[in-house]
Amino acid sequence: MAAEPRDPVAGSKPEPGLYIAATPIGNLGDITLRALDILRRADVVACEDTRVTARLLSRHGIETPRISYHEHNAERALPKILVRLLDGECVVLVSDAGTPLISDPGYRLVRAALEAGHAVIPLPGPSAVMAGLVAAGVPTDRFYYGGFLPPKTGARRRAITTISGLSATLVFFESPRRLAGLLVDLADILGTRDACVARELTKLYEELRRGRLADLREHYAAAAPPRGEVTVIIGPPDKSERPVSSDSEIDALLREALKHQSPSRAAADVAALTGEDRRHIYRRAVALRENG
Repeated sequence: MAAEPRDPVAGSKPEPGLYIAATPIGNLGDITLRALDILRRADVVACEDTRVTARLLSRHGIETPRISYHEHNAERALPKILVRLLDGECVVLVSDAGTPLISDPGYRLVRAALEAGHAVIPLPGPSAVMAGLVAAGVPTDRFYYGGFLPPKTGARRRAITTISGLSATLVFFESPRRLAGLLVDLADILGTRDACVARELTKLYEELRRGRLADLREHYAAAAPPRGEVTVIIGPPDKSERPVSSDSEIDALLREALKHQSPSRAAADVAALTGEDRRHIYRRAVALRENG
């Protein structure tokens, strides 16, 4: 149930709660009118880096006080934010770029706010995941977001193998210096799938390079490491070629899903990703939950 009033009175304070506001990933014009309105009327903005957020707020003439909240100070900062919420304040959580909690340390704060009975209100907007996905030219009806894969080759290849059978488009973030190595592993394990490397999305030097994984592997092996933020999108396997997911692959997905979902919901999501029988997956989910 949204806490924000539909037609706020000019200059009034938003309803109390924790607002999760997406900020531009490059082009400053991408911030939404609603986000600007809440940022202007809030009591405080919790920032990943107060200096980065200051530039954005200054661009729009917003003088709302800022506090720091990031993975290195969360243990100290989280209780202070909860006190503000308890006092009836409107707190806006932002990251340096994009949507908070997506490869960003905001989950603990959101969870703590919900457990304390406070409203949590999303202010949707820019996301490198969604921007890359819709422009990649691969199926978008079902996708798996994997964040950053392990930096070491062995662990990375094992992670890719675990999800190789998913009947879904795959989306990852990667650092420019590790991109060539990632593409080698993706091409070796996933084969001849369509893919896209999206670089500097929404920025001046935005580049989306599309092609088969093998072609992208060869290009980036020969080129200097690219600059800027990188999102890699890989299309799903051909249905005729998709291997049956092993029980170990299913269990790995279930363990992740069960961190936040019931066995029934986790089984439904994993079944949708893998195309495997939901009843079989549900039985494995129950067994995993019972075994801790």
